[in-house]
Amino acid sequence: MHPRLLKTFLAVARHRNITRASREVHLAQSSVSDQIQSLESELGGALFIRSRDGLDLTAAGEALKPYAEEILQLTEEARIAVEATTGTTAATVTVGALETIAAVKLPQWLAAFRVDHPEIGLRLKIAGSDALLRQVEESEIDVAFCFDKGGLDERLARRTISTEPLVLVASADDAAVLRQNDLAALAAMRFVVTETGCVYRHLFDTAFAETGVAAPRLAAEVGSIGAIAGMVASGVGMGLVPRLAVAEALDRGEIVELPWPGSARTASLVMIWRRRRVQPPALKLLLAAASETFASLRSAGDHPRHAEPSLS
Repeated sequence: MHPRLLKTFLAVARHRNITRASREVHLAQSSVSDQIQSLESELGGALFIRSRDGLDLTAAGEALKPYAEEILQLTEEARIAVEATTGTTAATVTVGALETIAAVKLPQWLAAFRVDHPEIGLRLKIAGSDALLRQVEESEIDVAFCFDKGGLDERLARRTISTEPLVLVASADDAAVLRQNDLAALAAMRFVVTETGCVYRHLFDTAFAETGVAAPRLAAEVGSIGAIAGMVASGVGMGLVPRLAVAEALDRGEIVELPWPGSARTASLVMIWRRRRVQPPALKLLLAAASETFASLRSAGDHPRHAEPSLS
């Protein structure tokens, strides 16, 4: 089973569609179909079956999928191990991040890293949290910076690099209305939130779920956290977001920060990478630099909840 065929098989399994899979692997649709047929002929059984919603894996396809993923991972690790001994390792690291983190947290640190390691090239990709995890799993990016949602695949490693405060924000008018510092009064307000599935929505839902009060009504759902500050400032509703996402609007006085009733809420900012027997040297340097740099910015009493013992 050639790794090239397994890569195409996994692309079709993900997209359940030949056309979308062909775009991912940069092949013509006919070539994708030919590769799947070649793999089916080699293994002696059909891997996909057509349904109303697209291509579904057969029992044989489901059985192959975890092995295909492991074979491709071992192939990549073998290449990295050989390159490390010959000194031909490509010195480029691809970093993925949520838009807010990329704009606020990473620029200064990445600039300093480039000064210390000018031989290492950097690429930065912006995506949502679910897309970032998929890209790490599929080695499209080397490391992702995002907020922790939990439930991480065991093939991935995670390290908390900072703990960001979650803050209530409101327009000046809404802040004046909310006189009572209690959860019942807060739950009666309307909120602007991101869409279901977004990590910022997960933080919002979790914060209220853990209080035991009914979830507040929603004033609006938006596709980007960047839109929340503007809508809150216009009086559409309140927000509950990591402070770094609305820091500029707070500094300009466009919105008001209010205390959260009860214990302070926080969000763990994590970096996530794929576990390997041998890490690419450039990535290992970047992971170590991130751990050292961001650890020095934490307060003395802040201990990461998801520390990893090594960078493997």
